[in-house]
Amino acid sequence: MPVLLTITTTATEVAGERVPATDLGYLLHKHPDRVQAFPQSFGTLTVLYPEAGEERCTAALLLEVDAVRLARRRRGGPDVTLGHYVNDRAYAASSLLGVAVADVLSTARSGVCRSRQALADSAIPLELRLPALPCRGGLDVARRLFEPLGWTVAATPVPLDPDFAEWGESRYLDLTLTGTVRLADALNQLHVLLPVLDESKHYWQGPDEVDKLLRSGGDWLTGHPERELVVRRYLGRRGALIRLALARLAELDGEADESLDDDAAAAADETAALPAERRAPLNTQRREAVLAALAELGAASVIDLGCGGGQLLKALLDDGRYRRVTGVDVSARALQLAARAVRLERMSERQAERLSLFQGALTYDDERFAGYDAAVLMEVVEHLDPPRLPALERVVFGVAAPAAVIVTTPNVEYNALYEGLAERPGAHRHHDHRFEWTRAEFAAWCERVGAAHGYAVELRGVGEADDELGAPTQLAVFRRG
Repeated sequence: MPVLLTITTTATEVAGERVPATDLGYLLHKHPDRVQAFPQSFGTLTVLYPEAGEERCTAALLLEVDAVRLARRRRGGPDVTLGHYVNDRAYAASSLLGVAVADVLSTARSGVCRSRQALADSAIPLELRLPALPCRGGLDVARRLFEPLGWTVAATPVPLDPDFAEWGESRYLDLTLTGTVRLADALNQLHVLLPVLDESKHYWQGPDEVDKLLRSGGDWLTGHPERELVVRRYLGRRGALIRLALARLAELDGEADESLDDDAAAAADETAALPAERRAPLNTQRREAVLAALAELGAASVIDLGCGGGQLLKALLDDGRYRRVTGVDVSARALQLAARAVRLERMSERQAERLSLFQGALTYDDERFAGYDAAVLMEVVEHLDPPRLPALERVVFGVAAPAAVIVTTPNVEYNALYEGLAERPGAHRHHDHRFEWTRAEFAAWCERVGAAHGYAVELRGVGEADDELGAPTQLAVFRRG
């Protein structure tokens, strides 16, 4: 039985400190000195470490598939063919491996590691190897999917039979990916792209597949040049699901997707509850509200904390009153998208001097955050686990201490007007939201943070307000003193 996936890293440096390679065990939440087996509904995933030294460490994930158990789990009537019992699922990196890894490494995929959070937030040197990867389209498709994510792709086609070269090559690749990538990003990319490359899944796909795709791919798929290919293959070429997924990705990317029909666009539009003649993308209204607040403040230097795809940065750079503009994000992929959004490669030298982009975590002290007239946290706070909010408050309001801070976040009360959310109490607008505040909860948070750090606070609403439920987005302007 071949090893289906190995994850290798080397010693690296984070925040000026040397980190041994064996800290990979902390990120995976699997101890290097143990061999651990995790039962799955279709077999067993075993995690072990063939090498575990300070300079180099490798985790191996071996999936043993029970073909009989897998066949018996299939929906529908009995199937008397042998195809469900004799196949490549026990030997190839298919959706079975993707599901097993997603389950066993779920905490690692979330990017949470309390004992090594700075390391979990950082891009580290990684090498992923899949010695038996089914890939429809061969090496060309593998490169098209992985290279835009920052990976160097090396692959050798697996022959049908080494003893009979004339039989040609199989559809399998021995694939190695190398790059400097955040481990959580790497695992989420594999979770999506394994079934995409195979163009097959072992389970029936329902409407919740779109949510699964966005949970694992929302942060990097929005700007992927092959995102339509990824979506179509991942969703099994099911037209309605594809249209909905592309619409939601377009919303996350801050752009309108004109190829979508009106029904799908309306389903993805957060302002679909409003009359058509007044409907405008809520992300556009948020951005305009933040820009208006910055203009009122008279800010000349602005730092966008959690800049994402860079739409706000682009608007700031287009306005000559902002002499210094900085974008920060924990995701290296987000910074690549931001650079593309502002057309960094085409900027004049004078224009480029106004812009800075760098990777950083908002829960750790960073001297680069300081010295700005205004800081913006636009749809950021709700993506943090509540226990980490005090760290963000201290770093942004206490250590960086800009003259003003602008914060936007969803109003959870307004969710009752959204089709699909009204029927699901407790559901959030985005798969990565850890919480969403009521107006009273947001006001209390703003009052407490402002009082603790010497800021006066003004609360506003963004978007068409409902008489009882308020506006869809809440905005706070903090002014020091």
